[in-house]
Amino acid sequence: MLQIFIILFLIYSNAWADRICLKIINGQEVYTNLCNRESKKKSIKKSVNYRMPAMSQTSSSISREELENIVEEKSKHYSMDSKLIKEMIREESAWNVNAISPKGAMGIMQLMPSTAMLMGVKNPYDPVENIDAGIRYMKYLLEKFNGDVNLALAAYNAGPNLVESLGRIPNIVETQNYVRRISLRYSGKVPEFSSYPGIKRSSPIKAVVLSDGTVVYTNREDIYIWSTKH
Repeated sequence: MLQIFIILFLIYSNAWADRICLKIINGQEVYTNLCNRESKKKSIKKSVNYRMPAMSQTSSSISREELENIVEEKSKHYSMDSKLIKEMIREESAWNVNAISPKGAMGIMQLMPSTAMLMGVKNPYDPVENIDAGIRYMKYLLEKFNGDVNLALAAYNAGPNLVESLGRIPNIVETQNYVRRISLRYSGKVPEFSSYPGIKRSSPIKAVVLSDGTVVYTNREDIYIWSTKH
């Protein structure tokens, strides 16, 4: 299915027709516009050197009502359910815009450094930037997992690569409790932690802007960044 999409994409998109190619990186098929460069796949969780911005001294004064208004506005803008986002925030940070997890997740929606960089966040402690990026990332995960809220939640907590490779919610106590609590509050139903059919095994090509300004068009931006040499 992805190969058919790529063929049609190349035919009807003159702007990208000479840019996108299929490369085999570490034994995996990856579509990218870095066709004439030496490319090395790196796990973003291990290789991203993201400098943590200083906390804002003014962000802590923002009220809960103002934060909820931001959630409502951004959710409407991205056609997302604000109730789901609010339950995620409750679980992630309890509405603390300056929250930092032991693993390095930052801000009100607890963005990992790699996710913050991927989503173009300049200051993860800015509630507007953080909420905007968190909603965009959750929307991406819902699209990736065919609208399955439980799988998208598991991917938000444990990472999309793990969830996709397993085809189910991982057997990780933290992740299962995370999905269970949010799902129960959101829909009133306790999720079943079993295999889910019909998971997407590939992603559409999207543009990713790296920290050095390089624009990469690839179908694996959710898992990898690129180190390039001219």
